[in-house]
Amino acid sequence: MLLHDMADRLNTVADQLPLTDQIRPDPALSEILDDEVRHLARLLGYLVGEHAFRHRAAARSPAQVTAAQRRTSLALARAAEPAAAALAALGGAVHHLGQLADLTHQAPGPARTQAYSAAHQGLVDRLGESRTCLARAAKQLRAAADSRPAPKATALPPPRATAAASRTR
Repeated sequence: MLLHDMADRLNTVADQLPLTDQIRPDPALSEILDDEVRHLARLLGYLVGEHAFRHRAAARSPAQVTAAQRRTSLALARAAEPAAAALAALGGAVHHLGQLADLTHQAPGPARTQAYSAAHQGLVDRLGESRTCLARAAKQLRAAADSRPAPKATALPPPRATAAASRTR
Protein backbone atom coordinates (compact mmCIF):
# COMPACT_ATOMS: atom_id res chain seq x y z
CA MET A 1 0.00 0.00 0.00
CA LEU A 2 2.80 2.44 0.90
CA LEU A 3 4.63 1.86 -2.37
CA HIS A 4 1.49 2.33 -4.48
CA ASP A 5 0.61 5.48 -2.53
CA MET A 6 4.06 6.94 -3.12
CA ALA A 7 3.85 6.03 -6.82
CA ASP A 8 0.48 7.79 -7.05
CA ARG A 9 1.88 10.89 -5.40
CA LEU A 10 4.86 11.00 -7.76
CA ASN A 11 2.53 10.59 -10.73
CA THR A 12 0.40 13.45 -9.41
CA VAL A 13 3.43 15.75 -9.42
CA ALA A 14 4.23 14.68 -12.99
CA ASP A 15 0.62 15.24 -14.05
CA GLN A 16 0.74 18.83 -12.78
CA LEU A 17 3.69 19.67 -15.02
CA PRO A 18 2.70 21.12 -18.40
CA LEU A 19 3.12 19.05 -21.53
CA THR A 20 5.52 20.17 -24.24
CA ASP A 21 2.88 22.05 -26.24
CA GLN A 22 1.58 23.79 -23.09
CA ILE A 23 4.89 25.33 -21.99
CA ARG A 24 4.71 29.09 -22.02
CA PRO A 25 7.19 31.29 -20.17
CA ASP A 26 4.64 33.15 -18.09
CA PRO A 27 4.00 33.68 -14.37
CA ALA A 28 1.54 30.77 -14.29
CA LEU A 29 4.39 28.39 -15.07
CA SER A 30 6.42 29.92 -12.26
CA GLU A 31 3.55 29.17 -9.88
CA ILE A 32 3.28 25.59 -11.11
CA LEU A 33 7.01 25.05 -10.69
CA ASP A 34 6.91 26.60 -7.22
CA ASP A 35 4.12 24.25 -6.13
CA GLU A 36 5.52 21.10 -7.70
CA VAL A 37 9.08 21.65 -6.51
CA ARG A 38 7.71 21.94 -2.98
CA HIS A 39 5.55 18.83 -3.37
CA LEU A 40 8.39 16.82 -4.85
CA ALA A 41 10.86 17.97 -2.21
CA ARG A 42 8.44 16.81 0.50
CA LEU A 43 7.96 13.46 -1.25
CA LEU A 44 11.69 12.98 -1.63
CA GLY A 45 12.14 13.83 2.05
CA TYR A 46 9.47 11.29 2.92
CA LEU A 47 11.10 8.58 0.79
CA VAL A 48 14.46 9.17 2.43
CA GLY A 49 12.98 9.44 5.92
CA GLU A 50 10.91 6.30 5.58
CA HIS A 51 13.90 4.38 4.28
CA ALA A 52 16.10 5.67 7.12
CA PHE A 53 13.46 4.69 9.68
CA ARG A 54 13.22 1.17 8.25
CA HIS A 55 17.01 0.88 8.02
CA ARG A 56 17.43 1.83 11.69
CA ALA A 57 14.69 -0.60 12.72
CA ALA A 58 16.37 -3.40 10.79
CA ALA A 59 19.71 -2.62 12.40
CA ARG A 60 18.16 -2.71 15.88
CA SER A 61 16.24 -5.94 15.36
CA PRO A 62 17.63 -7.80 12.34
CA ALA A 63 15.90 -11.04 13.27
CA GLN A 64 12.47 -9.39 13.04
CA VAL A 65 12.88 -8.03 9.52
CA THR A 66 10.91 -9.90 6.89
CA ALA A 67 11.74 -10.26 3.22
CA ALA A 68 8.76 -8.02 2.39
CA GLN A 69 10.07 -5.30 4.70
CA ARG A 70 13.50 -5.52 3.08
CA ARG A 71 11.96 -5.25 -0.40
CA THR A 72 9.91 -2.23 0.67
CA SER A 73 12.91 -0.51 2.17
CA LEU A 74 14.98 -1.17 -0.95
CA ALA A 75 12.18 0.08 -3.21
CA LEU A 76 11.99 3.33 -1.25
CA ALA A 77 15.75 3.78 -1.53
CA ARG A 78 15.75 3.03 -5.26
CA ALA A 79 12.93 5.50 -5.92
CA ALA A 80 14.91 8.26 -4.23
CA GLU A 81 17.40 8.46 -7.11
CA PRO A 82 14.94 9.20 -9.95
CA ALA A 83 12.87 11.42 -7.63
CA ALA A 84 15.99 13.45 -6.85
CA ALA A 85 16.85 13.59 -10.56
CA ALA A 86 13.33 14.91 -11.24
CA LEU A 87 13.83 17.57 -8.59
CA ALA A 88 17.16 18.54 -10.14
CA ALA A 89 15.52 18.75 -13.57
CA LEU A 90 12.85 21.04 -12.13
CA GLY A 91 15.65 23.21 -10.75
CA GLY A 92 17.03 23.39 -14.28
CA ALA A 93 13.58 24.34 -15.56
CA VAL A 94 13.43 27.21 -13.08
CA HIS A 95 16.84 28.36 -14.34
CA HIS A 96 15.67 28.37 -17.96
CA LEU A 97 12.42 30.11 -17.03
CA GLY A 98 14.47 32.81 -15.33
CA GLN A 99 16.59 33.20 -18.44
CA LEU A 100 13.46 33.59 -20.55
CA ALA A 101 12.10 36.25 -18.21
CA ASP A 102 15.39 38.12 -18.39
CA LEU A 103 15.53 37.90 -22.19
CA THR A 104 12.18 39.64 -22.53
CA HIS A 105 13.86 42.78 -21.12
CA GLN A 106 16.71 42.76 -23.63
CA ALA A 107 16.73 44.57 -26.94
CA PRO A 108 15.26 42.58 -29.82
CA GLY A 109 17.65 41.09 -32.31
CA PRO A 110 19.03 37.84 -33.69
CA ALA A 111 21.13 37.11 -30.59
CA ARG A 112 18.13 37.50 -28.31
CA THR A 113 15.98 35.35 -30.59
CA GLN A 114 18.61 32.61 -30.60
CA ALA A 115 19.10 32.80 -26.82
CA TYR A 116 15.34 32.78 -26.32
CA SER A 117 14.95 29.66 -28.47
CA ALA A 118 17.76 27.90 -26.62
CA ALA A 119 16.34 28.80 -23.20
CA HIS A 120 12.84 27.73 -24.22
CA GLN A 121 14.16 24.41 -25.51
CA GLY A 122 16.09 23.96 -22.27
CA LEU A 123 12.88 24.59 -20.32
CA VAL A 124 10.98 22.06 -22.43
CA ASP A 125 13.79 19.51 -22.05
CA ARG A 126 14.03 19.90 -18.26
CA LEU A 127 10.28 19.58 -17.77
CA GLY A 128 10.24 16.49 -19.99
CA GLU A 129 13.20 15.03 -18.11
CA SER A 130 11.43 15.62 -14.82
CA ARG A 131 8.27 13.88 -16.04
CA THR A 132 10.35 10.94 -17.26
CA CYS A 133 12.20 10.62 -13.94
CA LEU A 134 8.95 10.79 -11.97
CA ALA A 135 7.40 8.12 -14.18
CA ARG A 136 10.46 5.90 -13.68
CA ALA A 137 10.32 6.31 -9.90
CA ALA A 138 6.59 5.53 -9.84
CA LYS A 139 7.09 2.51 -12.10
CA GLN A 140 9.85 1.16 -9.83
CA LEU A 141 7.65 1.55 -6.76
CA ARG A 142 4.70 -0.17 -8.43
CA ALA A 143 6.87 -3.01 -9.69
CA ALA A 144 8.27 -3.55 -6.21
CA ALA A 145 4.80 -3.47 -4.69
CA ASP A 146 3.43 -5.90 -7.26
CA SER A 147 6.33 -8.33 -7.09
CA ARG A 148 5.36 -9.78 -3.75
CA PRO A 149 5.47 -13.54 -3.91
CA ALA A 150 2.12 -15.22 -4.03
CA PRO A 151 1.08 -16.75 -0.75
CA LYS A 152 1.95 -20.40 -0.47
CA ALA A 153 -0.94 -22.59 -1.36
CA THR A 154 -1.67 -25.03 1.36
CA ALA A 155 -3.35 -28.24 0.42
CA LEU A 156 -6.55 -28.77 2.26
CA PRO A 157 -6.69 -32.04 4.09
CA PRO A 158 -9.11 -34.52 2.58
CA PRO A 159 -12.48 -34.46 4.28
CA ARG A 160 -12.69 -36.91 7.09
CA ALA A 161 -15.45 -39.38 7.05
CA THR A 162 -17.57 -38.93 10.09
CA ALA A 163 -19.74 -41.53 11.63
CA ALA A 164 -22.85 -39.49 10.91
CA ALA A 165 -21.95 -39.02 7.23
CA SER A 166 -21.21 -42.67 6.65
CA ARG A 167 -24.53 -43.94 7.93
CA THR A 168 -27.04 -44.89 5.38
CA ARG A 169 -30.62 -44.04 5.90
